[in-house]
Amino acid sequence: MTPANQAEQALDEALALVSRSPEGGGHRACLWTRAREASVRAGSAVRARTHVVPLALALGEVLAAPLEALGDLPSFDTSAMDGWAVAGPGPWTVRGGGGVLAGSEPPAPLGDGEAVRIATGARIPVDTTAVVRDEHCRENGTQLFADRPVLTGQDIRPRGQECRSGDLLLPAGSLVTPAVLGLAAASGYDELTTRPRPRVEILVLGDELLTEGRPHDGLIRDALGPMLGPWLTRLGAEVIGTRRLGDDAAGAAALLEAVTTSRADVVVTTGGTASGPVDHVHPVLQKAGAELLVDGVAVRPGHPMLLARLGDAAPGPGAGIPGPGDGAGGPHAPRYLIGLPGNPLAAVSGLLTLAEPLLRALAGRRRRPRYSATVQSDVPGHPHDTRLVPVLLSGEHAEPLRYHGPAMLRGVAAADALAVVPPLGARSGQELEILDLPWASGGCFT
Repeated sequence: MTPANQAEQALDEALALVSRSPEGGGHRACLWTRAREASVRAGSAVRARTHVVPLALALGEVLAAPLEALGDLPSFDTSAMDGWAVAGPGPWTVRGGGGVLAGSEPPAPLGDGEAVRIATGARIPVDTTAVVRDEHCRENGTQLFADRPVLTGQDIRPRGQECRSGDLLLPAGSLVTPAVLGLAAASGYDELTTRPRPRVEILVLGDELLTEGRPHDGLIRDALGPMLGPWLTRLGAEVIGTRRLGDDAAGAAALLEAVTTSRADVVVTTGGTASGPVDHVHPVLQKAGAELLVDGVAVRPGHPMLLARLGDAAPGPGAGIPGPGDGAGGPHAPRYLIGLPGNPLAAVSGLLTLAEPLLRALAGRRRRPRYSATVQSDVPGHPHDTRLVPVLLSGEHAEPLRYHGPAMLRGVAAADALAVVPPLGARSGQELEILDLPWASGGCFT
C-alpha cells in the first residue's frame, strides 16, 4: 500500500470511528476517548513534509531522517582529566617545555618513563600509558610520583568511545531536545532534516469581547486570545496569527473567508460551535464543504467542541513544490479546523481533547505515555459524560481544585494537570487518568 493510500485509509478510519454512536441511533456526542483517537488518526493521515534547518531552528521539532555519526567521537584519544600523561611505570621524569592543551598541535610522543602535564580534552601523546589526575600524584620539579596504583588506559577517552563513523545515534521520529542539539553539534552537524511544526491560525469569535480594560456594560475581557497562542506554541505548533471576528453577518462572512483561505495546517476557532442565533461555525463549515470528524464530545466542560477536515491546501509556487505556506503534507494536504467552545475552561478541555493529539500527530511526535494518580477526595461526576477536573499533583496523588466551572480559569491556572473523571464520578482513593498541562510537563520537550 502506497503512503497516499495509507493516509487515505487512516482518514477513512477516523471518519468511521466517530460515526458510530456509542448507543446507536441519531446524532450523539462522540465518546471522549473516541474523539481523541479520531484526532490522532486525522493527524496521522497527513503525509509528512520535511525541511532542512540550522540547529538553532530545529529545537522542538522531530527528526525526519536518522541522526548518524559523521565521524568517530571523540575523533582522537583525549584526556578525561587535568593531570599528567605518563608512559610506562613510575616514577616518571617530567618533560619540560610546557604541557599539552586542548586544541593545540599534536604533541610529541612520550618516551618510556616520561610524563607531561595535560589538560582535559587535550590530545593524548603517542605511547601514553595512562593519565594520572593531579590529585593522585606529587611532583618535585623533575620527577612525578603516583600516590596510588596506575592502571593502563585510565582517564583516557579513546577514539570512537562514544560512536564510530556511520553509527546510528538517534532514529527518525526522535524529538529534537537541547541534548539532541548538543549531540548533533558534537557530531559535526550544522543543520538537521526535521518535520516542521504544524502552522496554526486562531480565530476568536464574539462581539462581547474586550481586548483591554475591565469588563463593563455586558462586555467581558477576551481570555482566550492571550491564552491560546502561547498554549498552542507549548503544544508544538507555529502560531501564524490571531484574528478577532464579530458575531454578525459580516463576521460570519469573514469567518467563511478566513476558513477557506487560511494557509494554516490547523484553524482554531473559539465560540460559535453551538446552535444559537449567532453561532456561525456549523453553517460556515457546511458552506466550505468541510467534513465533520467530531461534532460534540461527551465531556464536561467542552461538550460542543468539534473537529472538521477542511479543503486541501492550495499548491505552493512552482510545479508541485511545497511553498512556505503549504500544509504539513505539502501541496494539496488536508487542513483541519478545531472548534473550541467560548467558555475558557471548556476551551482548555477542547485543547487537551482534540488539539493536542492532532498537533502531535501532524508533527510526527509520539503519544504521551498514559499515567494515573490517586484522587485525594470524592469528585462528583456527570450522569453520562466524562469530566475533566483541574488537580494539583503530589507524587502519585491528585488533589481536585475548586473553581472548575466552564467559564472559570482560576482552577486551571493553579493546576498541574486535569484528571479524567468517568461518568458518575470518582471516590477518594480511586485512580484517575491524568492529562498534564504543557508548562507542568516540560512543554514541547515531551
